[in-house]
Amino acid sequence: MATTQKAAAPAKKSTGFQGIKAAFWIIVVCFILAVCFFKFFLGNSDHIAENGEVIDGNIWGTIYKGGIVVPVIITLLFTVIALSIERWLALNTAFGKGKLPKFVANIKAALNANDFVKAQQLCDAQRGTVANVVGASLKTYKEMEATAGMKKEQKIARIQQAHEEATQLEMPTLTMNMPIIATIVTLGTLTALFGTVVGMIRSFAALAAGGGADSQALSLGISEALVNTASGILTSWVAVVAYNYYTNKIDKLTFALDEVGYSIAQTYEANHAEEA
Repeated sequence: MATTQKAAAPAKKSTGFQGIKAAFWIIVVCFILAVCFFKFFLGNSDHIAENGEVIDGNIWGTIYKGGIVVPVIITLLFTVIALSIERWLALNTAFGKGKLPKFVANIKAALNANDFVKAQQLCDAQRGTVANVVGASLKTYKEMEATAGMKKEQKIARIQQAHEEATQLEMPTLTMNMPIIATIVTLGTLTALFGTVVGMIRSFAALAAGGGADSQALSLGISEALVNTASGILTSWVAVVAYNYYTNKIDKLTFALDEVGYSIAQTYEANHAEEA
């Protein structure tokens, strides 16, 4: 007689800050802020004289002389900073309230002692991604213990499936907006290169014109090239650091999920060795 298998209940998703899905609007806001910063701060009369010259080598005025590419690079920099803050808040929610290594160790200790009540209490106190996935796995564990007519291998496979489904439910929150940061790593350098080339074109054009009167145009072109190079390198540097930092945090969380999932499956196998 066939046994009707009950589908696993949907896993509980993390509560709290889940990240910003509409990252396009973050970029738009950062662009507006960058244009305002370029026009009203960098181009302020405290930095730029009425004749358009930089006042006494002022650093902000020098950046302003970098030209129209500067607001684009500033937009990229502001976007990286905004998304870094967004990722920090989202991953803090995902990691939960306590230290993740300690939580994993406590869960494994509770599983080894067959204390599933304690394990569930730890999940309720920890919250976050790992706690939700572990909670879903423990729930399926109990359901499999109460299910008759299934082989042990099938039950273990069902527990692992519940673990994987809960993990997949949480993963979009972890990796959201990371591709944008990765793109800015390259885009910052390419934009800087574009600004550098534009500045050098101006410099060579002034040099080709000849005469001492063109020395100002020559220096302006060189300044534009160097400002764009420095700004683009800074943006890419911040983006690389942010991307690698958060990728490392996501990897740590993923490893913790795999470790606990393996422990739960092994615990069921050890506790039900007599099952066929």
